[in-house]
Amino acid sequence: MRLPTVLGPDEVRQILIQMRGVTRLLALLLYGSGMRLMEGLTLRVKDLDIGRGEIVIRRGKGAKDRVTVLPDMLRVPLADQIERVRGLHARDSARGLHAGWVTMPSALDRKYPQAGRSLQWQWVFPSARLHVDAATGRVYRHHLHESALQRAMAEAVRRSGVTKRATCHTLRHSFATHLLERGADIRTVQELLGHRDVSTTMLYTHVLNRGGLGVRSPADVAGFVELVSGLAD
Repeated sequence: MRLPTVLGPDEVRQILIQMRGVTRLLALLLYGSGMRLMEGLTLRVKDLDIGRGEIVIRRGKGAKDRVTVLPDMLRVPLADQIERVRGLHARDSARGLHAGWVTMPSALDRKYPQAGRSLQWQWVFPSARLHVDAATGRVYRHHLHESALQRAMAEAVRRSGVTKRATCHTLRHSFATHLLERGADIRTVQELLGHRDVSTTMLYTHVLNRGGLGVRSPADVAGFVELVSGLAD
């Protein structure tokens, strides 16, 4: 059994403070919701329910939909991000009928042929680049590429001084572990993460910040603390 790398809350803070702009927002969202990297990158405007504080994740791992938490602290930043997407989409659409498109799941593209040009289907985290489909002439805007956040995360870890090998997926591991540390029910965490089997979620109980097996060391409870001061002698 390989245990996941988990960051402490202070380590998460040390890393994310090194990030800026949309990459920090996305990294905060991954940590605050437990989403996988590609789940965060492929969010559509319609998937965010800022009023209810929920995120609907469509066709996650195993092609299943689920709901996870939208952090209260990100309600305003995400609303601002949607307004940026609205402005970007308006400028794209003004280029003509062939512009302003995003890719759609194939079945829905056939059923709702104009939906790919609507605001609700736009990516929450769009790419800066446009792509022209040679077959149709349509101008598409894809979502932010995963390498953009991966590079930003790697650089932030390096600059933070955190010595653990942390990646974007480490934020998901940390989300789960921190919820369990705060007393969340493991079945709830299982649903938020989208695990098919609770045994997968149980893995995080092995890395809770309470010692190797979830117990306190006897050295911590038997009055030995005064001996620490003599270790440097």
